[in-house]
Amino acid sequence: MIELRDVSVIFPNGQAALRDCSLAFARGQFTVLLGPSGAGKSTLLGCLNLLRQPTRGTIETDDLGPLKDRRTLRSHRQRTGMVFQQHHLILRQSALQNVLMGRLGYHPFWRTLFPLARAERRIALECLDRVGLLHKTLERADNLSGGEQQRVGIARALAQRPRLMLADEPVASLDPGTAHKILGLLHQICKEDDITAVVSLHQVEMARTYADRVVGLNRGRIVFDGVPGQLLPEVCNRIYAALPSDPSDTIAAKVESDAPPALLPGNAR
Repeated sequence: MIELRDVSVIFPNGQAALRDCSLAFARGQFTVLLGPSGAGKSTLLGCLNLLRQPTRGTIETDDLGPLKDRRTLRSHRQRTGMVFQQHHLILRQSALQNVLMGRLGYHPFWRTLFPLARAERRIALECLDRVGLLHKTLERADNLSGGEQQRVGIARALAQRPRLMLADEPVASLDPGTAHKILGLLHQICKEDDITAVVSLHQVEMARTYADRVVGLNRGRIVFDGVPGQLLPEVCNRIYAALPSDPSDTIAAKVESDAPPALLPGNAR
């Protein structure tokens, strides 16, 4: 469905965040990116919707081909939902208004300056209902609990009618009980709608519980790619090992001929 081929990301300071990463994500697969802080999980997620421009390598989908020009990138972002660790809601607006943000990418800029049509509001209400928050439709986001805010974030991503769902540490700021409810809800929705999901986590047990596939990262490299049942102690040690400093982390930028990566404008919504 979406594939990365030999993707590397070198930061301007010379640090290699990703190195020669090649991965293909199948339709409907729930993949967990597992690894310590700084392993490259967020960078890899950013590459999947090109919020992080690779220094080298290509990214392509099965129907759009290589994501190079503005038109194909816009089409890809329209149907790529994103769930963030810190929710990124507009706190003074209602749950409904926040979910409607997921529909903006389907309209020209001038149209977004006016209230969206009733059909768009119906989509947003359906999404709120699916995450169990229809009764909170008109509640301001800052009056919601952390778990409820994250469910609004999932509903907003779902309103895009996504084929690909990206989630960057979506439960890191939640207590364990709420974290399982949120991740279970996200897993259920993606399975029901046949959405390809790529979720970054650092909790091994949650990866074992919800993932179809686990990709382990350490220092920008893929060190494991398999099913949750293969997450044995020695595999986890490899993923979370404190590796010695690699000279290529800093030398890479000196031999890199491409321009340093630049963040592209925000995801179209």
